[in-house]
Amino acid sequence: MTVIKTYLTVVAIFVFVINSIAQTDTKPDKVSHAEPLYLDLVRDLGARKGEKEINFGADFTNITNYKRHAFLVEYEFAPINRLGFEVEADLSFFKRTNPNSEIPNHKLECLRLSSQYSFFVSTKLKTTLAVGYTQIIEFTEFKNYGKINFLTSTVYNPFFVAAKRWGNSFHTLSYISSLLEHDFARNAIHLNWQVNTSFHYVIPQTKHFIGVELNKEINEGKFELTVRPQLKMKLTSKLAVGVVIGIPVNKHNESYSSFVRIIYEP
Repeated sequence: MTVIKTYLTVVAIFVFVINSIAQTDTKPDKVSHAEPLYLDLVRDLGARKGEKEINFGADFTNITNYKRHAFLVEYEFAPINRLGFEVEADLSFFKRTNPNSEIPNHKLECLRLSSQYSFFVSTKLKTTLAVGYTQIIEFTEFKNYGKINFLTSTVYNPFFVAAKRWGNSFHTLSYISSLLEHDFARNAIHLNWQVNTSFHYVIPQTKHFIGVELNKEINEGKFELTVRPQLKMKLTSKLAVGVVIGIPVNKHNESYSSFVRIIYEP
């Protein structure tokens, strides 16, 4: 678990430095941005000390010859102003639709350890810029526990976020990241890219919004696009639910998908 120890050490140093330089008792400026529901952020942009959130998600995808049911649980928190952390666990289960086909095995997909720092917040420009990093640790299938190595690969995932609010209701956000995957079994490294752009309209006097994410990926040189229209409803001051429909544009082996996210802010 050397990767995790290294990540935690770097994070601890970063928190200490930022806390020593920039923290005060007053609340810093923060711009309200609509956050994408599918590829969500580590914490609100411009996060304030003490903020926290718990998310539960379920993703149902139809793929040629089988269905994938994926679930996630994540915890977000901000120990100091403008710096957010997230711990997320993802699980995947598969159901055969063609009796003669091979399908993946059930597994704990991965553990994600993420951090995000908003380095530019302008209430005048209604703009926030942030950088972050996610360490992804991937695991073998349940059936292989105790037979082969528990860890199969790790992914180094730095990212950049730029968000702007136009007036009071219209929001845009861009998320750009590289994913450098180290496959332990093959001792091979693969570089992929992810670009997510989103557009949202927040209904005036509410926290509800409608919008769309454009999830663009470059995997081994191949460009893939999924359009995800979405709706978020604020049920109480602490509880919200988001619904997303996935429409693959050029993924030949994947059909429509649906995703539900339950958001709780203690």
